[in-house]
Amino acid sequence: MSDPLVFQMGEFPAEFPVELQYARNHMWAELRGDIYRFGFTAYAVRLLQDVYFLDWNFDAGVELQPQQELGSIESKKAESSLYAPLGGKLTLLNEQLMADPSGINLDKYGDGWLFEIDPADDNTTADLMNAAEYLVHLEDVWKITQQTIKGQLN
Repeated sequence: MSDPLVFQMGEFPAEFPVELQYARNHMWAELRGDIYRFGFTAYAVRLLQDVYFLDWNFDAGVELQPQQELGSIESKKAESSLYAPLGGKLTLLNEQLMADPSGINLDKYGDGWLFEIDPADDNTTADLMNAAEYLVHLEDVWKITQQTIKGQLN
C-alpha cells in the first residue's frame, strides 16, 4: 500500500488512501470486481464526528439514479441526507452499521463502509476522482466548510 495523501483540516490531518477513488459527496470508492464499495472519507468523518444514527430509504436490489437520496445520517455535529454517488443497482448495505454506526468513526476505510453499488454502465464512474483530484476538490470546498462551521455563511 502506498502512503496516503493528507489534507490538513485546520490542525487535524485527514488521510486519503491513493488506492481508492473519491466522489464529490465525500465518499470513497473501492472497486471490488465489478462492484463499487463506498464509505465516508476522513474529511466527512471529521466533520460529522460521532455518528449515532444511520437509516436507509431502500433495501438492497433497488436501482439508484446518480445523486438519488438513499438514506440519512445523524451525528454529534450534523444531520444529513445521503446520496448515491453513482447510478446503478444497490447490491449490499453494511448491516453491522445499522446496529452500531460508530464503526464509521472507528474504521472508515475498512469495516465502516456503507454500501455497494453495481454501476449502471462505465459512464457512471466518470465522476469518481483519484486521491490527488479529490484533494484539489477539498481545497475548493474547505473555505466554505470553515465558514459554515463558524456560522459565517450568509
